[in-house]
Amino acid sequence: MGENSHFTGNIETKGTVRIDGFLEGNIQADWVILGEKANIKGNIVARGIVVGGKIEGNLLAREVVDVKAQGVISGDIETGKFLVVEGGVLNGRVSMLTDATNIVEFQQKGT
Repeated sequence: MGENSHFTGNIETKGTVRIDGFLEGNIQADWVILGEKANIKGNIVARGIVVGGKIEGNLLAREVVDVKAQGVISGDIETGKFLVVEGGVLNGRVSMLTDATNIVEFQQKGT
């Protein structure tokens, strides 16, 4: 969606969505990229989310949320990995998702 675009409604698609304009609504996709000019008011559910612009809403990313230097998030995040470049802003909470298949049990050595 282009820089000068304004859209109201939800987006649900397979693949990658790039937003550079204004969107009021929710997004569900495999990957979501918010460019520096993006301004989103809604929630995002995806495998991965790159935030270069502004979003007011909650993010759920099964793999990663990557906040770039111009990125501003006002909302809560649930993700497997969380990356923030210097200058990126988060006004909210982060909850890390756990993958039970990656849990390693340590055995105590006998004394």
